[in-house]
Amino acid sequence: MVDKSVDLSKIWLFSACSKSELEVIARLIEQVKISNGKVLCNEGELGREFFFILNGTATVQRGGSKIATLTEGQYFGELSLLDKMPRSATVTASTNMTLLVIDRRQFIGILDAFPSISRKLLAAMASRIRESDQKAIH
Repeated sequence: MVDKSVDLSKIWLFSACSKSELEVIARLIEQVKISNGKVLCNEGELGREFFFILNGTATVQRGGSKIATLTEGQYFGELSLLDKMPRSATVTASTNMTLLVIDRRQFIGILDAFPSISRKLLAAMASRIRESDQKAIH
């Protein structure tokens, strides 16, 4: 369950949800504290959780090379929850972190129950793809 001090309505992914919807979401997700250096997911392993960063920084590696840094307000892990394929990267906490963690069943349930979240997530994923395409071109 999410700590009462966390205002889910301030998180872009949940900002279109009503108060009652936010209460449901808060019961479905878990808030966890992570220590610097902890591996949150491994490239090639089956994904079971979606992570949303409340605070802290994580490093994303693919094939052993750093490809990104993730910070407050960013997320990871959604792809393997959607397509049941192995993780495309390894993500490691670069600092102590606080995360919202949603398992696959809860994640799919939230997307089914709250279409506005699905639309926001799709738009954010499309933006990531466009950024990747631009990097590949240049």
